[in-house]
Amino acid sequence: MPWFPEFSTAIELARRDARAREQADPVAQYLKALYDDAPGALEKTWPGDVVVHDPRAGEIRGHRDLRAFIHSNREWMAAHHARLKVVGSITVGGRAAVELLVHVLHEGDEVAWPVAVVAESWDERSVEFRTYCSQWPVDGLRHLRPAFLEAGAVETTDVVARHLDALGAGDVESVVKTFQPDGYVQEPLDNVHRGVDGLRAFYAGAGGTAVQPCAVTDDGVGCALEYNVDGPPQAGLAVFERGTDGLLAAVRLYDDITR
Repeated sequence: MPWFPEFSTAIELARRDARAREQADPVAQYLKALYDDAPGALEKTWPGDVVVHDPRAGEIRGHRDLRAFIHSNREWMAAHHARLKVVGSITVGGRAAVELLVHVLHEGDEVAWPVAVVAESWDERSVEFRTYCSQWPVDGLRHLRPAFLEAGAVETTDVVARHLDALGAGDVESVVKTFQPDGYVQEPLDNVHRGVDGLRAFYAGAGGTAVQPCAVTDDGVGCALEYNVDGPPQAGLAVFERGTDGLLAAVRLYDDITR
């Protein structure tokens, strides 16, 4: 059967190609596993270390705990009739940050729940998923999210750096000047503050907030910043969307920090 070696080679190439595609979009594969209660494909693509940092479940490490987490998460999503939509993504190197809008039922009403997921892979066998959101839309409570990434290893640039410097100094007018005239900030609860007056009112109530960068995923247009804030240390993520004039068109926040 002279065709058999070629047939086997073709199958192996197809398998490698399929795995490469799955590795190229790890967040989509992760979301599919959560939605379908199917961790097997995730484990097959990433046979090494799989780590999940989740606001509700904490740190999940290893395939056995991953299976239990995915099953529990699927039950929760089904009970709340969860529907999700990808609204944006930033991919640089081995890291991808994806923004989602999840619609869930809470006390009989459908609410919009902004969620961000970061996937980071250091090799072809291992991956880490980090989810950021407020839990207020689904249980009416704020939850302290302890810091789990080390701060200080990365730097921000251009308008993002100017924004963070002004925010840390509590300089509201300088913060507002980093935005376009029609720019906006979106809170973790999906509330939007747009324009100079809306931005000024929001940041005046926020006070000085010293943000400690932990990881940056920046493609030149969008910048997803994973950070810690003090008092007590808490973890969060912000997406900065640059406009064509070099100012910020939008800032979207994913955390449970009281401002």
